[in-house]
Amino acid sequence: MSVRYAPVGWNRNKIIYDVAVLAAAVAFILLYIKIAPGFQDVTKPTSGAILRAQAFGTCAFLMLTFVLCIGPLARLDTRFLPLLYNRRHFGVITCAVAFTHAASIVSIYYSFSPLNKYVAVLASNTSYDRFLGFPFETFGIFALFLLLVLAATSHDFWLRFLTPSVWKAIHISIYVAYAAIVCHIALGSLQAKQSPLLAVIVGLSVVLVTGLHLVAGRIERQKDRNTAESAAGSTDEEPWVVAGNVDSVPDGRGIVVPLDGGERVAVFRYGDKLSALANVCAHQNGPLGEGQIMHGCVTCPWHGFQYRPEDGCAPPPFTEKVATYRLKLEGRRILLDPRANEPGTYVEPVRIAPPSVTEA
Repeated sequence: MSVRYAPVGWNRNKIIYDVAVLAAAVAFILLYIKIAPGFQDVTKPTSGAILRAQAFGTCAFLMLTFVLCIGPLARLDTRFLPLLYNRRHFGVITCAVAFTHAASIVSIYYSFSPLNKYVAVLASNTSYDRFLGFPFETFGIFALFLLLVLAATSHDFWLRFLTPSVWKAIHISIYVAYAAIVCHIALGSLQAKQSPLLAVIVGLSVVLVTGLHLVAGRIERQKDRNTAESAAGSTDEEPWVVAGNVDSVPDGRGIVVPLDGGERVAVFRYGDKLSALANVCAHQNGPLGEGQIMHGCVTCPWHGFQYRPEDGCAPPPFTEKVATYRLKLEGRRILLDPRANEPGTYVEPVRIAPPSVTEA
């Protein structure tokens, strides 16, 4: 978190992250250039310039695949969370690699065109009425445009200016960019390649991205069912609903309670206290309920934004706020008032009595 905007908020972890990503990208490109000639048709050897362009293109595709896998991996195993914290840096580097690929291709194939080389990219093939020979370049241009938009708006200034919900909606288009790149490769390189290696890579990428998201989604639904089962029961006190059992909430952690209408509430336990906040972080709509209590504050697992559990306010000098909810205990059951308070509203934490006292 930062109290002011900076071009890049680098710290030690971010520097290590960026250096590791750049080093991996450079290593892959150099390895591709060295190894790829062994897989080409020796009767029509590929020039060094084209090999470099292919290396950048393949690297960008694999990087984008990994970017899309980070989210579900972090949900499946918290050890992947450090990769999630600075995923925007990974995305910007991916965009730079993809742009280098596009610039190289345009320079190689269209520099001697009688038309402007950028116009020639779109004008050289207009066979939109057929599958084989379809102008695959269109998909690549569209994907690159989306990646450039996402990279240009990745800064927190745009997040605040556009509001988190609008910003997030725009950045969901990364999946559209990925689909466009798959079409770009399928209608372009895969049509010309005799080796099945590229087809295998693309196929595995699609299966991996789709599979991880489906598995993570299924586990998320199962967690909701488990929470609902632990909250099974009814209360005669309207509008209170059963949120779960005290013993199901680990100390320093929270549970996510789904409500009617799609809202979700994070109920946190810290020592002998319970508090409830909206599950959506005010920064990037991250899942607060998957975070933990650190230094007395609920800490978002995505980027470390923090909120006091009693009032949903970020500690000074930060100004972010989330909605709070009222809680009370009925024996060992946690009752939740599903009506949200205004963001930043103080709610007295519920005190947890020892089990022996409660049972007595």
